[in-house]
Amino acid sequence: MSDASHPVIDPVELTRDLIRRPSVTPADEGAMDVLERALTALGFHCRRMPFENIENLYARRGATSPNLCFAGHTDVVPTGSAAAWSSGPFEAEVKDGVLYGRGAVDMKGGIAAWVAAVSRVLAQYSEDGGEVPGSLSFLITGDEEGPALHGTKRVVEALMAEGEVIDACVVGEPSSQQALGDMIKIGRRGSLNSWITVHGKQGHVAYPDRAANPAPVMAKLLARLADHRLDDGYEAFQPSNLEITTIDIGNAATNLIPAEAKARLNIRFNPSHTGDDLIAWLNSMAGEAQAASGLRIELEHLCSGDAFLTETGPFVTAVQDAVEAATGRRPAASTTGGTSDARFIRAMCPVLELGLVGQTMHQIDERAPVAEIEALTEVYRHVITTVFARAT
Repeated sequence: MSDASHPVIDPVELTRDLIRRPSVTPADEGAMDVLERALTALGFHCRRMPFENIENLYARRGATSPNLCFAGHTDVVPTGSAAAWSSGPFEAEVKDGVLYGRGAVDMKGGIAAWVAAVSRVLAQYSEDGGEVPGSLSFLITGDEEGPALHGTKRVVEALMAEGEVIDACVVGEPSSQQALGDMIKIGRRGSLNSWITVHGKQGHVAYPDRAANPAPVMAKLLARLADHRLDDGYEAFQPSNLEITTIDIGNAATNLIPAEAKARLNIRFNPSHTGDDLIAWLNSMAGEAQAASGLRIELEHLCSGDAFLTETGPFVTAVQDAVEAATGRRPAASTTGGTSDARFIRAMCPVLELGLVGQTMHQIDERAPVAEIEALTEVYRHVITTVFARAT
């Protein structure tokens, strides 16, 4: 299935090459170079799109529609204590049929599997005397595990401004739960972080009339926020939840009324809300607390993405059918978990997540069985051929 113009790529070896680049966010350490070389050999036009200190890559092969995109990230989370690993976290050692290394699951293994799948598809079409009936593209960032400000978000904005069209996208996040292909993610909740500061006046606890204690004001405000039921859920989504993640006063003295109290909260929200709506609600609640107490309350917010849902339709069904054909199991369509870069890509096209079993992601001894990486390559090959077959 290979010829000089369409080399067939080994997904395990490409995964190992990527792992050996210690690309802890925001460092790249040559990971994008490894990927670009592989894609160039397959006939992709590769375009590096750096923003600030982040390396990004958009690569496309073909000029016709549909354009099926694969999205992912080469950056990884820190390793923790390297001494706690069975082997070096960036050595990419294979032991007893299992590949160890930071990024093996999340998500260098997924990237390599899709590249290898593309190589097999291209070789098959070439052998049959034809060409892929459409375009294939890659949208790869080095800023998914970090702030995600200068990665996929910026690339999507630039591509849309240029008029680039992506018809459907698979994100290679490790969506599988217990067995490869048992779950795909068709949506994610939004995420909003808020920082609250109540400004009081420091003083002696024996003379409260000379001070203004911010602690009870903060306590009452947080209680009101925590007690509020945001919603009862949304189609395919669990109810939104607000979690107080820290309360800080930093007062070591027993006889001192503090000058200020700080807190932080996170809201994971379904499509019943937008980040802007929730920010307006928090500001309103804080305004009421400020008016009642007379103390100044300051808020800062960061919404990393709104909720989204890819409705069941031809694309989702095609992927489910392809996974079932390759594995014998039909993946459940889920919206559970945290956020991913799919929240940005959904502005361009239908998007879902499909990848390896995620049991060891972000852990010491992150690992993926070699057989599972090979199996994912076949799953991806089925996805590509199924999506194109149904689009023509």
